[in-house]
Amino acid sequence: MWGTTFISTKVLLVEFTPLEILFFRFILGYIVLWAVYPRFFKTGRIREELLFAGAGLCGVTMYFLLENIALVHTLASNVGIIVSLAPFITAVLAHFLLKEEPLHLQFFIGFIVAILGIVFITLNGSYILKLNPLGDVLAILACLFWGAYSILMRHISKLGYPAVGSTRRVFFYGLIFMLPVLPVSDFRLDLERFAEGSHLLNLLFLGMGASALCFVTWNWSVGVLGAVKTSIYIYLVPVITVTASYLILHENITGTALLGTFLTLAGLFLSEKKTKKAK
Repeated sequence: MWGTTFISTKVLLVEFTPLEILFFRFILGYIVLWAVYPRFFKTGRIREELLFAGAGLCGVTMYFLLENIALVHTLASNVGIIVSLAPFITAVLAHFLLKEEPLHLQFFIGFIVAILGIVFITLNGSYILKLNPLGDVLAILACLFWGAYSILMRHISKLGYPAVGSTRRVFFYGLIFMLPVLPVSDFRLDLERFAEGSHLLNLLFLGMGASALCFVTWNWSVGVLGAVKTSIYIYLVPVITVTASYLILHENITGTALLGTFLTLAGLFLSEKKTKKAK
């Protein structure tokens, strides 16, 4: 699902602002999670509540807001490549903040191989990559916030709260942190826009699938596998994107993209294998 979110977001940016997409998406996600887990749980200490608040700020508000704004100022291909740095950034942060997840040379080798493959996949034979400083810097900042989010979720997973309930609370704080920005941004309810079938379907996909379902499974995985090993699977996003484009949209896959797919999977294997041994 995350492999196709760039397309949905790019389509919605024609009629919606980045903040509007973000707000409507996570409102839908919160409603879905409440319907699935309609119970409230109390945290034991203020520190625990701050962990949820920090995760909401980093993983919901800042990451997606920066990514959506980056898509306005730079090419989707640039954003796709840059956000693939998230596993590396997560690993570096985890190395210093989570002593349970050490780094090894094979992880870095796998990272380089995977990033090279992702570049090939994203360009897909076009060899067009334009530097757009503002958008590219925003995408890099988004990666930093995602790394922080992964570390926070690793701590939250150890608290023993249900994955659905924990994710819903993270969404709640993410939405709270968006509220101060709404009055000073070009935010409109304008519900008539939802009458357009493509707008409604893309928002439902982003809210119910890419937000509610994907965040719950991701947060659960962080608890089971750890922040570093889970983040490594972000390398698969461009592989899934190009595969889905071929199967669903019948887009051509060039030899460059196939080579990129092979390199990305090889990099994933190298990084994941060493991380598994370290665990």
